[in-house]
Amino acid sequence: MNAPNKMGVMPVGRLLFSIALPLVVSMLIQACYNIVDSIFVARVSENALTAVSLAFPAQMLMISVAVGTGVGVNSLISRRLGEKRFEEANAGATNALFIMAVSALVFTLAGLCFARPFFRFFTGDAEIRAMGGDYLFICMTYCIGIFMQIACERIVQATGNAIYPMLMQLAGAVVNIILDPILIFGYMGFPALGVKGAAIATVAGQWVAMLLSFYLVFFKKHDVKPGFKNFRPDKRAIRDIYAVGAPSIVMQSIGTVMILGLNKILIAFTPTAVSVLGVYFKLNSFIFMPVFALSGAGISILGYNYGAKNRARMEKAFRLQLLVSAIAMLVGLLLFQLFPRQMLLLFNASDDMLLIGVNALRVICLSFPGAAVGISFSTLYQAVGKGAYSLLTSLVRQLFVILPAAYLLARFLGLDAVWWAFPIAEIAGLTMGFLLYRLIRKRLIIPLDART
Repeated sequence: MNAPNKMGVMPVGRLLFSIALPLVVSMLIQACYNIVDSIFVARVSENALTAVSLAFPAQMLMISVAVGTGVGVNSLISRRLGEKRFEEANAGATNALFIMAVSALVFTLAGLCFARPFFRFFTGDAEIRAMGGDYLFICMTYCIGIFMQIACERIVQATGNAIYPMLMQLAGAVVNIILDPILIFGYMGFPALGVKGAAIATVAGQWVAMLLSFYLVFFKKHDVKPGFKNFRPDKRAIRDIYAVGAPSIVMQSIGTVMILGLNKILIAFTPTAVSVLGVYFKLNSFIFMPVFALSGAGISILGYNYGAKNRARMEKAFRLQLLVSAIAMLVGLLLFQLFPRQMLLLFNASDDMLLIGVNALRVICLSFPGAAVGISFSTLYQAVGKGAYSLLTSLVRQLFVILPAAYLLARFLGLDAVWWAFPIAEIAGLTMGFLLYRLIRKRLIIPLDART
């Protein structure tokens, strides 16, 4: 415990990439899984793809709670390590596992009660309702795996260890990819389960990742060690986790509301437009995952050095994260502009889907460069304990602007115009994010020199 922590002494560039690169690898594989999963489902039928696309917002809400809580866990533990308050870091890890288990229980109960009725809000098509209900019921009812996996990832990641989180994600993704075709199409003597098979494969991968996560967290050496002997929930630790995590949960859950609203607008034109939106979110995960990996690394580095009051390392890490994120998003923009047809054909796209989707992908990707900057700003806000600032920018971008813009564009200009709501909303969010960044830098970062 007395040895220098690499978060405070390793050269910033090497530190950022040493943490981020394993996360990039694991997240890219996770993104590949997301794409492959939908590719298999699309080969069942276009209705199957529509059903999974309609289920996506509910899945996203569940993952938003897990990931948002994980952001709070990462921020708390990394700051406590930077402040050399090791017992509080351990308490934060233990309480993180506890609140993740409680959150999983809530979603399990929600899955039992609401997974199947959820689809009545969108469509009267009996086949889409049945397939979507089966898929969402399984994913929500057995969701404990994803909650525990993410909790363990963030605990270990906060210490600067990126290899174990990579292994956790890889285990789940590989199991998922292997089981998908077997259970969907009925290979190796298994019955062909269709969309239900995709859900079982998803849950199985999450449970395998959870079990590996427990082994790595509890039986391997770390700077942080959770323990449940004589455990009682620590109100202060939980409050500190949610001080950053709750705004992040709300921020990411706003995306659920956004997709629900967009699905409702798009399905009024045709269910194919909903499938296009679902395909876009699968494809964009491949572009965004590296940026989110940089963000995860950035929260740990920025949070540690903010706790250690080292402004120079904070600013260098932030600039580097911003530069690399922008480059990644520019590459993504180029791919979406040049190859939208080929991307859609991966999902067995019909002529109608190609007609709608090529234009949609080319328009939406114009928001990518602004998203790189916005994600970098949010990383900084969360690292210094100001998660509410991330929430505010997300509210502007994903709720206050995009849904009204999409509604008005749909009503007055038609389906092809709806997709312009994405770049319009990104400009608004970026403007708000820049103003809050200037405020953070003036009030919290520049004064660090005086407190060193």
